[in-house]
Amino acid sequence: MVNPLTTHLRIARPTDRMAEIVRFYRDGLGFEEIGGFSGHDGFDGVMLGHPGAGYHLEFTHHPDHPAGRAPGLDNLLVFYLPDPADWARAVDRMEQQGYRAVSALNPYWDRRGRTYEDAEGYRVVFQNGSWPVV
Repeated sequence: MVNPLTTHLRIARPTDRMAEIVRFYRDGLGFEEIGGFSGHDGFDGVMLGHPGAGYHLEFTHHPDHPAGRAPGLDNLLVFYLPDPADWARAVDRMEQQGYRAVSALNPYWDRRGRTYEDAEGYRVVFQNGSWPVV
């Protein structure tokens, strides 16, 4: 069994548009570049996250392995932001960086959240609520 108190979660995904993807998650979401590599068995990569957080995102690129777009409109990373002021700041940051909200495939996410789509069609939801929702 995975111990949630000691496990660090890395969410890894390939990309064909590294610069645009890094800009979206770094400048839009406010993640920091916490690591990276170049020419690792033909792969380049960037890790984005927050120091001390129990997770980070990794984006990789290999010129011989096209990544393509998201397979559908419901491929989501959901961030629960229970404080309305924190939620508004997150939305404002995205808007100030030029990203516009899109309609969620599942209307549930539009009721108390905002959905943004990166350059390859993967989506991020800022949900103004807490987990678990009570």
